[in-house]
Amino acid sequence: MITVISPAKNLDYETPAPHKNFTQAELLSHSQELIEVCRTLSAQDLSSLMKISDKLAGLNVARFTEWQTPFNESNAKQAIYAFNGDVYVGLDAASLSEETLNYAQNHLRILSGLYGILKPLDLMMAYRLEMGTKLTNSRGANLYQFWGSIIAEKLNEVFAEQNTSTLVNLASNEYFKAVDKKALKGEIITPVFKDCKNGQYKVISFYAKKARGLMARYLMEQQVTTMDKLLAFDCAGYYFSKEQTKKANEPVFLREEQA
Repeated sequence: MITVISPAKNLDYETPAPHKNFTQAELLSHSQELIEVCRTLSAQDLSSLMKISDKLAGLNVARFTEWQTPFNESNAKQAIYAFNGDVYVGLDAASLSEETLNYAQNHLRILSGLYGILKPLDLMMAYRLEMGTKLTNSRGANLYQFWGSIIAEKLNEVFAEQNTSTLVNLASNEYFKAVDKKALKGEIITPVFKDCKNGQYKVISFYAKKARGLMARYLMEQQVTTMDKLLAFDCAGYYFSKEQTKKANEPVFLREEQA
């Protein structure tokens, strides 16, 4: 099974990476094209386009200006350690064993508005460019049109390398929309996480994001290859619910109300 997750808005470039090994992202020529487009935008343009504060817009103007290849340990950081959002709290990459990290390098991918798709140990420079951004570019009016079928084709390559055709989608809707389903040569499994609140089970964004990270870690640590093993996921109180599951490729995991 190959697993995909979303990136995070929050980044951590202060904490030293626990491992020195790194790889280079495969789609940097495409990233360079986006950088050139972003460099034409002022801080005011970015603030309006991304709906962010003037201060954050100024920071990202500087990031786009400073972005340059080749990446190295002094100007970049491995993606799995650089992202710092709720998914990555659940994943807790810093505590992964070397064996698990090596497995993740082959079976886990991070979707990205700027980089397209990243292996866990791919170096990346700091950026802010969400996949849903309506950035006009040479290929269309947004990043979905820019990436087209490129991400799906990269995933097909991973399928072939790892001799599998199952993709576990632990990414958000915003990011998974960038995977061209028609071009993807595999089955998609999209787990759903629901927490009980006031007697009702519902998707609560904060908990669901962390649960995606927990499942990504579980899939990597257990080196999961079968649906039965995926359905056995039981971290942090979650359990598979056959009753709540309406589609076989959208298994529902429930958790009782948290104190």
